[in-house]
Amino acid sequence: MKFGKEFASQMVPEWQYAYMDYAYLKTLLKEIIRFKQRTEPPVTTPAGLKRSLTMYRAFSGLIHRHGHVGHVKSPNNAAAGGDIEDQVILVKAMKSEKSYSDDGNYQSNFLMSAEEGGEYELLYFRRLDDELNKVNKFYKDKVDEVLKEANQLNKQMDALIALRIKAENPNMDSVYEYSNRNAEMSHLASDVAATSAALNASTPYRARSTKVHMEVIEEFLLNNRGNLNDSSADRDVNEPKTTNSSVHEERPDGIKASRPAPLQILGRVKLHNTLETPRSTIKGILKVSKNRELNHKHLKKVEGQLKRTFIEFYQKLRLLKSYSFLNLLAFSKIMKKYDKITSRNASRSYLNMVDDSYLGSSDEVTKLMERVEATFIKHFSNSNRRKGINILRPKAKRERHRITFSMGLFVGAATALLVGLILIIRARNILNKGGSTLYMETMFPLYSLFGFIVLHLFLYGMNIYFWRRYRVNHPFIFGFKQGTELGYREVFLISSGIAVLALASVLSNLDMEMDPITKEYKALTELVPLALVCLVVGITFCPFDIIYRSSRFFLLRCTLHSVCAPLYKVTLPDFFLADQLTSQIQAFRSLEFYICYYGWGDYKYRTNNCKDNDVYKTFFYIVAVIPFWFRFLQCIRRLFEEKDPMQGYNGLKYFSIILSIIMRTAYSLNKGMVWQVLAWITSAIAGIVSTYWDIVFDWGLLQRNSKNRWLRDKLLISHKSVYFGAIILDCLLRFAWLQTVLNFEVSFLHKEAMIAVVASLEIIRRGVWNFFRLENEHLNNVGKFRAFKSVPLPFNVDEDEEKDEDK
Repeated sequence: MKFGKEFASQMVPEWQYAYMDYAYLKTLLKEIIRFKQRTEPPVTTPAGLKRSLTMYRAFSGLIHRHGHVGHVKSPNNAAAGGDIEDQVILVKAMKSEKSYSDDGNYQSNFLMSAEEGGEYELLYFRRLDDELNKVNKFYKDKVDEVLKEANQLNKQMDALIALRIKAENPNMDSVYEYSNRNAEMSHLASDVAATSAALNASTPYRARSTKVHMEVIEEFLLNNRGNLNDSSADRDVNEPKTTNSSVHEERPDGIKASRPAPLQILGRVKLHNTLETPRSTIKGILKVSKNRELNHKHLKKVEGQLKRTFIEFYQKLRLLKSYSFLNLLAFSKIMKKYDKITSRNASRSYLNMVDDSYLGSSDEVTKLMERVEATFIKHFSNSNRRKGINILRPKAKRERHRITFSMGLFVGAATALLVGLILIIRARNILNKGGSTLYMETMFPLYSLFGFIVLHLFLYGMNIYFWRRYRVNHPFIFGFKQGTELGYREVFLISSGIAVLALASVLSNLDMEMDPITKEYKALTELVPLALVCLVVGITFCPFDIIYRSSRFFLLRCTLHSVCAPLYKVTLPDFFLADQLTSQIQAFRSLEFYICYYGWGDYKYRTNNCKDNDVYKTFFYIVAVIPFWFRFLQCIRRLFEEKDPMQGYNGLKYFSIILSIIMRTAYSLNKGMVWQVLAWITSAIAGIVSTYWDIVFDWGLLQRNSKNRWLRDKLLISHKSVYFGAIILDCLLRFAWLQTVLNFEVSFLHKEAMIAVVASLEIIRRGVWNFFRLENEHLNNVGKFRAFKSVPLPFNVDEDEEKDEDK
């Protein structure tokens, strides 16, 4: 793989515009190559070689006449042991007068701009300087951010340790006993600052800067290609390896460990009331006081929050280290390409400047990683280094061949079963038999449930495939735990597995009905779809670590948050799942039919009396609006929390959809001109508003002043026609409800089959919506360089009291 593609693949997706623009610099080098090919004929004769030497001496004399500093090697020097291509050093590295820790700019001085075509190389170095300054500033800003977060984590750890001691010994109030017990506690940012200050005072700048040599980095990447995030890449190439399992901390003489805070710190902190759970939400609404004294009951909750905070903080440090590593390597690669193209020896001077920059010489991130590892291992993994490191550095998920094989096997089996089902229906002319209508009214709604699920999972797998292809960081957006997220192969495996079970049960059911031996066991054959539903539900709730337990529990947790929408803090996975549920209205109605068909005993006689029951009709309304009600409550919760009026408008959108569904359902059950007019009006309003919201707000398209007319400034898909096609498709599928109002029928399709087709069109629309919705979310993250999850801290430290005590 070429370095340019490898460089792009290893980028943090949300920081892609903060990396060195390697592709653009390559285009500038290509311009230099094209110019040289146009102006420099090949040297094939002694006369041509003589002219080249004459031009070389003329340019060398020009440099000396202009007074530039440089070492010139003449042909005589080359004959004495030098190389004729070792020309004058063309780059004079210049650094601003500010120290490397300030936001100073770095500038190179190109000495040969007077040459023919020198303007191309001058432009190259100007753009190269801009990239260096951009990368350097971004890296320093991010390091400053993590240093501030480290200071906050210091205070959080002081409070946690004090809470642990109080939980173990409630009567322990001695500050000295507390200090002796925790004297070895290593702080994060304070230790980094103290160590850096000691080194600055005792060694010169050139000696104390941790320079990363480009040749070593290149060799390191070759040995660890494609695995920059592994544990081996987290250690500096010049850093000695730790051989024992314990964590040691070295300090310069005169630097003492920060004394842990006294036990009285618990009097100055209180727990954050984040209103993330039903209990905390209800207490927040009822204004229940949260200023009571901390005790051991809060310890487990605090430890869990701080553990997650340390894990996320460590991931930030790893990303920053990878960012520095990749950019240093990119500068090395691009300068080597420049030297090769121009036959100059400019890389050494420029890379020295890169080494002296904050990006190449700062070691705060490495020190912070060591402090975080030491603290996490000691306080969250019971001093077990291997366990702690495995938690901090989860291994990337590997693609397994057995998943691909199993997926192919199930897809082939599902295809074979579907073809067999079609052949059996055609061969035995089942659709024209007397019992076909009864079968479509009873068994088809039962089995169509699995069709809706399989279709939705298939489209979700397709979304994952295209998200990965266009580098949409969906695991970060959804908040999946690294290494547990499902890939498109796993999703296809699940969907094809469900399809095989459903099709096999349909075939078995048909065979039992046609076989004279088993035909009389009608009640038993009707239980096949119920058994399949119980199997799927049982696997979903199975507590054992089988069939992707982490993903199943994540789905169940998001479902619980959606069902209890006003009581839980709304996150993106929660409202994204609720949006998926709004496209599965017919699946919810199929579940209602399951309860009616089997609960009231209709399955014993294969009859359908559900639609004549008033209770069933009432729930036919309720079931259809439940998913939209969940979204409405989520919007209300976000409106009160975020004070964003757009959430209120979004809530009104879902309320209009609820009204339209009620009116359409009433018309389908009762008929009549009044219900038809109301269904038309409410459905038209809801359809227009929802379509506009999908395209403008959820997808971020139809922007007038965009660089891409009627789209948005940034697009992941290069073909703009895809976006316009998606807009048209969304508009058409949004109005699939017209079939309900117009009573549109197809002669060769049963009414239940027509309902299933319309429901499938809505699921397809949702699948298209999913891709562009997450694309827009990803681009928002890219625009804000948001690559980290924000984990709320458990303690609220009173800063004013701390300042007063320090005085």
